[in-house]
Amino acid sequence: MIAARTTNHRRRVAAGLLGLIVLLSILAPLLTGTDPRDATTGAELVSPSWQHLFGTDLLGRDVYSRTLYGGRRTLGVALLTVGVTLLPGLITGLAAGYFGGWIDRALMILMDALLAFPALLLALALVALLGSGAIQIALAVGIAGIPAYARVTRAAVLEARTRMFIEAARAAGAGPAGILWRHVLPTIAPPLLAFAGVMLSWAILNSAALMFLGYGGDLSAPDWGVMLADGRAAFRTAPWVATAPGAALSLTVLAINLLAGSLDSRPGRE
Repeated sequence: MIAARTTNHRRRVAAGLLGLIVLLSILAPLLTGTDPRDATTGAELVSPSWQHLFGTDLLGRDVYSRTLYGGRRTLGVALLTVGVTLLPGLITGLAAGYFGGWIDRALMILMDALLAFPALLLALALVALLGSGAIQIALAVGIAGIPAYARVTRAAVLEARTRMFIEAARAAGAGPAGILWRHVLPTIAPPLLAFAGVMLSWAILNSAALMFLGYGGDLSAPDWGVMLADGRAAFRTAPWVATAPGAALSLTVLAINLLAGSLDSRPGRE
């Protein structure tokens, strides 16, 4: 009972924090009257004040405005990344786990070969092939995340397919597609949704890392990774330039991970 209340409280706090971050990003034009790209001569590295709540950066751009607008780009790229990861990973894991045999072996050999490379290194290699830009980063990081999601899906399917109601459906003549859609997917949905949340936070961090390294294309665009790179040069004298996007990034990842952990809080798991 206490564990259930703790889980519900954690879920509400995480959902509220994440919702607030998303809302602030969406309402950025209403919450700030400053263009995030506008550079003001003579206002470089101004400390936080009522005029500039989070101060200004090396070019005199308002850090508050860039942080709010940056959430749009960072979260948008991360959502696209997860979309690239989830569907191929889900299909691969379902096929490997349900059919087994040579299909399982062939697919898992391919996934293991991709897992042999560190995800960020694989994403860097793909960006080198695809070119720089937000869409290219989303594709590269998304493809790099497919093996992990396929592995988790396969493990969940292997556990689910031995249950009696799935055996009964198979004995009643149900086809593989019907069993997977009506019985297996609803059974494995909680852990897969939880891991999708983990993949979303992973996508945010890795896409921000590639933006930080300068692969985002437009370096003037407001993005948390780009802002961290801008703040690195002046961190000793103007820490606020990197603190605001760093805090936004950390709070977003924390909220997503807390929410993802609460999604799979079944009995015996807390």
